[in-house]
Amino acid sequence: MASADTIMSAFTTLLVTLDPPGLAPIFLGLTAGLTRAQRRQVAWRGSLIAFFILAVFAVFGAGILSLLGISMGAFRISGGMLLFWIAFEMIFQKRNDRKEETSKTAITIDHIQNIAVFPLALPLIAGPGAISATVLLAGSFAQPLDRAVLILMLAMAMATVLIALMIADRLDRYLGVSGRAVLTRLLGVLLAALSAQFVVDGVKSAFAL
Repeated sequence: MASADTIMSAFTTLLVTLDPPGLAPIFLGLTAGLTRAQRRQVAWRGSLIAFFILAVFAVFGAGILSLLGISMGAFRISGGMLLFWIAFEMIFQKRNDRKEETSKTAITIDHIQNIAVFPLALPLIAGPGAISATVLLAGSFAQPLDRAVLILMLAMAMATVLIALMIADRLDRYLGVSGRAVLTRLLGVLLAALSAQFVVDGVKSAFAL
């Protein structure tokens, strides 16, 4: 059974990577013109789809890597570097700009009824960073009971995302521009430290082989 510190670190990694406060203003722009009931429907559907996507990677991600001949150590290094780049974007306020551009493009291409699938579930919620973090964490939660704990943490993290989307209008007003900027940068620093730890663990694993 994974230790309490490992579980807390994993849950923190999931929350920081998913970034519920950062998703809230983008979700508002994505669902502009929709009623509150329609927004809730989009939020529920998008969160559920994103959860199932990440759950599949949590269960089968390591098997897919093994099939492709990629070691967990190599994936930890590459995934840690990817998460560090996301942290860099968060600290220098580039991630939200990129997400907003993605959402604008998707609205012009896809019909409004499909926004829960694209771009909300994929790639705004279950993006490359979240998928990489999930597969990396699955390597530390290899036993069946530990894997169940990881799925539970995914569900809890996704519930946090859902709540943030449900109260997006109030959260955006409460944080304001300055509050969002401070929170995003603080989460970015935390994610940078966690991603560096992934790289260190990956290097140790690679040399152990």
